[in-house]
Amino acid sequence: MEIKRMDITEPPMPRMSRMVEAGDFVYLAGLTAPDRSQDVKGQTQQILDAIDGYLQQAGTSRSRLVQAQIWLKTMADFADMNSVWNDWVDPENPPARACVQAELARPDFLVEVMVVAAK
Repeated sequence: MEIKRMDITEPPMPRMSRMVEAGDFVYLAGLTAPDRSQDVKGQTQQILDAIDGYLQQAGTSRSRLVQAQIWLKTMADFADMNSVWNDWVDPENPPARACVQAELARPDFLVEVMVVAAK
């Protein structure tokens, strides 16, 4: 099975691939918003836009998502994050999803999203 790693980060950042294509699946790393001055809706939209870009690079789309994991700084933001998610996700093909509260890597990260898609 061919494995392609894309957007590999270098130290001092954590060493990782932001996207890995393996067989018939595409795995995205946990993504956070580049503009963290925005509220959870704005951060969520930035992340979902980035996911669209990565999936397009891999020749797939959000309609092929099979799993999503979402981490929120506080569950008080759940409804706002979810409103953006619901407008974005393919209503005919929603992935299996988990959403939990977690202490994120930086205090200005309000949300982080990780997905897996079929090609």
